[in-house]
Amino acid sequence: MRWTGLDGARRLPRAAELADLLRPRPVVLDGDRRRAARAASVGDLRAMARRRVPRAVFDYVEGGAESERSLTRAREALDSVHFIARVLRGVSTVDTRATILGAPSALPIVFAPTGFTRVLHHEGELATARAAGAAGVPFALSTMGTCSVEDVAEIIPGCRRWFQLYLWSDRGRSRELVDRAAAAGYEALVLTVDTPVSGRRLRDVRNGMTLPPSLGPRTFIDGARHPHWWIDLLTTRALSFASLNSWQGTVAELAATLFDPAVDFEDLDWLREQWPGKLVVKGVQSAEDAARIASAGADAIVLSNHGGRQLDRSATPLRQLPEVLDRLDGRCEVFLDGAFTSGADVVAALALGADAVLVGRAYLYGLMAAGELGVRRVAALFEEEITTTMTLLGARSIAELTPDLVRLVPAPEAGEHRRWVDLAEAGLAIPAG
Repeated sequence: MRWTGLDGARRLPRAAELADLLRPRPVVLDGDRRRAARAASVGDLRAMARRRVPRAVFDYVEGGAESERSLTRAREALDSVHFIARVLRGVSTVDTRATILGAPSALPIVFAPTGFTRVLHHEGELATARAAGAAGVPFALSTMGTCSVEDVAEIIPGCRRWFQLYLWSDRGRSRELVDRAAAAGYEALVLTVDTPVSGRRLRDVRNGMTLPPSLGPRTFIDGARHPHWWIDLLTTRALSFASLNSWQGTVAELAATLFDPAVDFEDLDWLREQWPGKLVVKGVQSAEDAARIASAGADAIVLSNHGGRQLDRSATPLRQLPEVLDRLDGRCEVFLDGAFTSGADVVAALALGADAVLVGRAYLYGLMAAGELGVRRVAALFEEEITTTMTLLGARSIAELTPDLVRLVPAPEAGEHRRWVDLAEAGLAIPAG
């Protein structure tokens, strides 16, 4: 039986019509490729990462210090940005290229230094550096990385490489790392200055997170739910800090051994004399310090509270940006980090005056979810989102991202912050990056 007509009468569909509608997606057997392709946002990759690694590993990336107020306030600041689009601007083409430390970058982002990355995925920093090279953005290798400066330089020669340094109490060891980075062709040194001691990261304490991971009763039970992670851990090169001797203990204990609370501006002067390339100082939180660091010869500063992982209740980098820019008056480049999980976040920071943004947690979610392909997907998402946001704002180039396109709403009252903290403690807050 069949019904026909143009008056809303029903009919039985033809087989050819059903065939046009029923188009299942191709089956992708490679899990990393399937997960990366399915991710429509960094938030999707975060959700995948949470399912794929043990809780202690995920919390090592996700968590902040103490009550995590710094972490949640950084996200709140980005959420408080209002865009003011300009229309009739002829945005048929949009150029996302930026100049970072005097050299071209395909996007106004840098893959930030992150420690012990191979605990998240067995390819660790090599996967991240390959993805950064493919995306045309700089990659910063951490002192606490699990791949050496030489390995990254040899295996991924086409990537713009920076080396992040902690000044140890043993200055001879620090000088050795600086010399190795220079010999391996690293273009910039990133001195982290917000770590006189390690912040109290309570998630790691409660989870008993050690480096390398140890198999206690709790981690064994959790590990049974993530067998692929343990298989990768046990069947690939042993985990170790490439720039350190072997270490057994908690993250905080390691940091207490490495970090030197005696570091001061004389040490910065010493490092500027030792290092022949570009010098970036990361962890700046005040306009006064930014001005002194610029006067000491730094090529750039990173306004940063270490992703909320050091001093809790610290100043939010995005909200400090206008004052710092006014004080520096163009004497050095100003980068920003903390809570950046989308291209729109990056556009907001650039419109407020930042030269570039360091992205950390965002690409680590991709790494945990799908290895190198996950990190590449993060870079692709940032490119798509930056391009879309600029197009909708009426900005044809990075130079056209100006303060008149944004409004930064004042910080909420303490009670509103308490609401965010409650959400964070319940595991519901939007993650910082």
